[in-house]
Formats: sequence, structure tokens, C-alpha cells
Amino acid sequence: MLRLSLCLALLASCWASDPLSGWVQSPGFPRGYKPLSRLEWRRCAPKAHQLTLSLTHLDLEDSLDCENDALEIYSDGQKIASLCGRKPLEELQSSVSPDLRSSAGGCLSLTFRSDFSNPKRHTGFRAFYTAKDFDECEHPSGQECSHFCHNFVGGYYCSCRLGYILDEDQHTCTVRCSQDLSGSLKGRISSPFRPYPDNSRCRYTLSVEPHLQLQLDFSAAFDVEQGPDGACRDSLTVETRSGMLGPFCGAVPPPSPLLTHSNHVVIHFNSDNYGSNNGFTLFYRTKGQTCLGTVTPDSTVAPMRQEYHYGDRVTVTCDIGRRANTPEESLSHYVTTCQKTGTWSPSYTCDFLTCDLDPVAGQDVLQLKPNQISTSFGDQIQFECSSSYYNLEGPDTYTCDASGEWVSSLDGRKTLPRCIEVCGKTAGASSATGRILGGKMAKDGEIPWQLSVKGRGWAGASLIGDRWALTAAHVVDKNDALTLYGGVFNLAQTNQRTNLPQGEPLPVDYNNVIVHPGYTKNVQSSQRLNFDNDIALIRLASRAPLGPRLTPICLPEAQGPLMDGMLGSVAGWGQTDNKSRSQILRHAPISLMSSAVCRDTPRIGADSMVFTQNMFCAGAQNKDSCTGDSGGPFFVPSLGEGNRGEAGPYRIEGIVSWGANCGDRQFKGYYTAVRNYVGWIRETMQKVEDEERKNMKK
Repeated sequence: MLRLSLCLALLASCWASDPLSGWVQSPGFPRGYKPLSRLEWRRCAPKAHQLTLSLTHLDLEDSLDCENDALEIYSDGQKIASLCGRKPLEELQSSVSPDLRSSAGGCLSLTFRSDFSNPKRHTGFRAFYTAKDFDECEHPSGQECSHFCHNFVGGYYCSCRLGYILDEDQHTCTVRCSQDLSGSLKGRISSPFRPYPDNSRCRYTLSVEPHLQLQLDFSAAFDVEQGPDGACRDSLTVETRSGMLGPFCGAVPPPSPLLTHSNHVVIHFNSDNYGSNNGFTLFYRTKGQTCLGTVTPDSTVAPMRQEYHYGDRVTVTCDIGRRANTPEESLSHYVTTCQKTGTWSPSYTCDFLTCDLDPVAGQDVLQLKPNQISTSFGDQIQFECSSSYYNLEGPDTYTCDASGEWVSSLDGRKTLPRCIEVCGKTAGASSATGRILGGKMAKDGEIPWQLSVKGRGWAGASLIGDRWALTAAHVVDKNDALTLYGGVFNLAQTNQRTNLPQGEPLPVDYNNVIVHPGYTKNVQSSQRLNFDNDIALIRLASRAPLGPRLTPICLPEAQGPLMDGMLGSVAGWGQTDNKSRSQILRHAPISLMSSAVCRDTPRIGADSMVFTQNMFCAGAQNKDSCTGDSGGPFFVPSLGEGNRGEAGPYRIEGIVSWGANCGDRQFKGYYTAVRNYVGWIRETMQKVEDEERKNMKK
């Protein structure tokens, strides 16, 4: 009994030490398998081993494509055999078993199945499996060894012929040919052996004092492998402080002497794994440092020579469109000196200049077309206006030129275009003629330049640009707070939250409410006899949002006095026939009167009002401006007069200034003649805007 137990223990121990060899067979073998039998089996090999399967018996029901009973065998999950029928041992050993193997460290698996019926009894299959050492030297992985491959249980290693060493990759055989020759002032370097070995990785280091440079002289016997296409299969390169020289190959040596212009040189020689070329020989020595004729890329030097000596000075000029980025400023050229070390000092890179986009940065009217962000030399940008209520004045396309400025591609100008407000256009339908005193009500958007002004009382003004309004001086004189509204025609329609007129509130720049310097200020209205120069400019704190209900009116173009009898329109929310202020914007056509009529001025007490050449008077039967219309426009052509395309844009010719009591039988009012002040208006606006741009740059 003790002997039997010991024997069983030994058998178990033997099986546990070699678990990957044994038999696998079909259920019921050899008596025969039953219908609907099934077997699943799988084994894996250890690392660097291969699992094999050897069939010793096969007797299954035969069928087309083994669709009834079948033995299917897989290697690493891929089917490698599908077997059925009956095959003798000789055929199994010769044509089936040799292919039943896994990859190194891979797995074998099989599936046996039988269908529901067997016409006769079949014994099944039997196979022996075992794990064997994988011979890498017979496999492509072992063929990576340059010289020799040695297999051992569980792996392999490479070795080299005499004179070679194994590289870091443990596969490549190379030669020990690298040398550090630092401090040596002259000597000889050549490729190892003749012919030189394959897989050479040679590195020769030369280093001398900074005031010296290394010179290389190649012997005529130069033979480094070159391909039919001229490309170097093997190569010789010279690495200097300023860059690489080479690669060199073929039968023609590099030019001698080869001046490196460097006191530190590394010579690299590399060969592939094939060839029988003889290699190279060179002699190195030293000489005094010289400076190269190129100081920095993308530039020229003057005077131009192949090399320069210590103390030589040259002028470096960057190529067109580039600038030298010195610490102080960007320069097109600079002077530099050759140093003892063979370097130039100072030395700056010549980079592409860029054009500044600050002139358009932050603007909300003039803008770049989408995706126009390139600002380097030669790049182009295109401008456009932000809305159809502006016209672009000037060319739209500019190029970044060699001066670092944007230059018009059309005419060479360097000033950027401007977006000019479209003026004197109205979206509303034309009205028939009417009255202010009993006048015609305007339609919404019909007089889009008309502004309502709230100060100590109500008055009018005219929008003449997206940042400027024009009114009478007496409207803003002694008014500390002004509120302007645009796009309003019915003052009765108020904002429920603020109880102010609906429309666009236009914030005022109170530092730039500018009264004409010739206007006499701070005189009580009841005592004023002279309204000469009754004109003022109001600058808005931000751009007016131009649209169909808010657009500027044009300034006059013509010079000199207006023609007697000229027909225009006056508009406002002033007093009407019933002596009350109108809630709806009204307008009326009136005609200019002669100077003789205008000089017949009303009297204030014992004194007559003053009439000057800066005024005109106008009126018509039962039509006139009145109290509350002050500062509003007199414009031509009159609303309802002809075709606007023929008549041209609307222009402001007068500002409601003063007059007798409304409804007086003379029916004439006095107006500031705007055409006398066009120069002052433009100069004043330009001065304010120039000052603002100047302050923004600060």
C-alpha cells in the first residue's frame, strides 16, 4: 500500500512539472462517440516556446465541408484546420500535423462536435500535444543578427566576428571606431579597415582653442558607397558649431582644404549593412579663425568677400521686407565686426516685418473683411464698412510694404480708407406740401436727420454725422444738461419706464458742445438783438446707430448767398396754429425772401433786430417756423418736390434761429446760413477727432 501511494505521488509530480504535454481525444474514444457530442480544449505555450499538435488517429463522419461532424483547430484564435472523414496515420503525420502549431508563446485550441445521427459507428480522434522550445534563429527575428545567431531554451542571442562589437540594440555588429582627439592640432583620420565594415557608426571629435579653426584635407582615394540615384547609402558628415557640412559620398572627395570656421568639429561616418567600399582618409590641422561672408540668413553684407579677418567691419542689410530685431529698435541694416573667435558681433536675425493693425483696432465702422489677419510683408488686407449706411471712401485693398506700412494696391497711398456716412437719404415716402403753423405731419422715417433736444425746454437739431449734431447756439447756451433723441417723430409715444420719447437716446459728449466763437453768449433772450453766428456743434459720446429712421443730412456744397425764391422745407415740433406745441413732427415748404425783405426786421422795444450776411429769412402764406422749432433744419429740396434721384440728396441750408411772433402777417422766420460755416464745421470736427486719436495712442 505504501509503494502504491508513492507511485501515485510521483506520477502526479511528473504531470505537474510538464503540464503542456499529453493526449487529447474525442469523447468515448476508441469505442466511438455518441450523437450531439461536443468537446472544447485549449492550451498555451510559455514564453519563447511553441505548442504543437500531432494527430495519431482520425475517424469522423465524412460530409461536404465537414458540416456534420468536425474537428476544428485554431492557432492564436485563427482557424488553421477543419477535419472530418478518415485518414491513415501516414497521411496525418505528413500533411496535417506539421501545420498544427502555435506562435512563440501562443495558444492552440480545438472544437469537436457531432450532429444528431451517425449512420455507423466512428471511433473519433486522438492527438498528442507538447510545448517545444522555439528556435528564433530559424525565424525572421533571429535573422536580425548581423553576424551569428545562437538559440537556447527560452530565447536566443547574437554575436559578432573578430574585430566587431555588438551595438546597443544587441543585434547589430559594428566596429569600435569613435575617438576623442580634443587638443590635437594636427593628425590623420580614416575609416576603419579596408574595405570598411558594414554598420559602422564612427564619431571623431576635434576641439582646439577658440581663436583657431580646423582645416580638413582629404586624400584623392575617396570611396564611400553611393546609390544609383546619387543618394548616399554610406555617408561622411562634418558637424561644426554653425551647422552640418555634407553628407559626402561617391568617388570624388570633398573640396580641399575644407575650412570649417569652427574650433570644435565632430566627424561622423556611417555605413549600412552592405557594401565593399574602401572608405576615406583625411588630414586635419589648424589655422587662425576667419569670419564667413554670411552674418545671418536673409541678408547681404558689404563689402562682400569670401572670408574676413579679426577686426574687419561690414554692413549687414536685411533682404527687402525684413528687419533686424535689435534690442533697441527694428533696423533695415546694422554694422558688425569680425571677432577673434570667427564670429560676428553684434549679430541679429532678419525677420519678416509686420504692418501694424492699430489704425483699425477697435473701430466699429471701418473693418477688415472676414479672415483678413495676415500682417507680414507682402500680405494683403481688404476693408469694408460695417453697414450699408456708410460708403467706403478710398481704395479697399492694401498691401504690407517694405516700409512696414499699409499701401494702397490701387494708387500707392498710405492713408487708410474712411467710412463716410450716407447722408441726405430718406426711407419714408414723400409727403405733400403742408405747414408747421397748421403744417403737414411727417411720416415715420421721412426726416431721419431730425433730432429732438431736451434742455431747459424743447428744441431741434440735425444729425450731420454719426458723431455730430448741428443746432443753434442759443439752444445750447446756458444749458448745462442736454438730451438728444433720434428716430423720433411722435413725442406722445413715450417709453413706459422713463416717460421719455421713444427712439434712440444719443449720449452727449459735454466736453465738446461747441458754440461758434463769434456768437455773443449769456444774453437774456428777451434782451438779445443780435443772433449773428447762431450756430453750434454737439458731439455725441458714441456713434449714432444709423438705420432707416436715423441718418444724417448732407452739408451744403455750394458757396455764396442762396437764391431768392429757393424752395425748401422747415421741420420741427414747435408751436402750431392752435398755439400749442406739436406732438408729431411737422414740416412745411417755405421760400427764401430777398435781402431787402429780410432787413425789415422786427423791433424789440425801441431797437430793431440785427440782420447780417450770415442769415437769411424765409416763409410763405400761413407757413412758418415757430417757438420750439429753434435749432431745427431748413433743408433743400423741399419734401415732395420732384424726383429725389434728380434733385440730389437733401442738404441743410439753414438753422431755425429767430423771428417775430408766430402767425405775424409777414410770416417770415430768420435762419443761420449754414453754407457760410461749412469750413468752420469741418475744421472743428476734424480737430476734435484728431485730438481723440492722439489721446488714444497715448
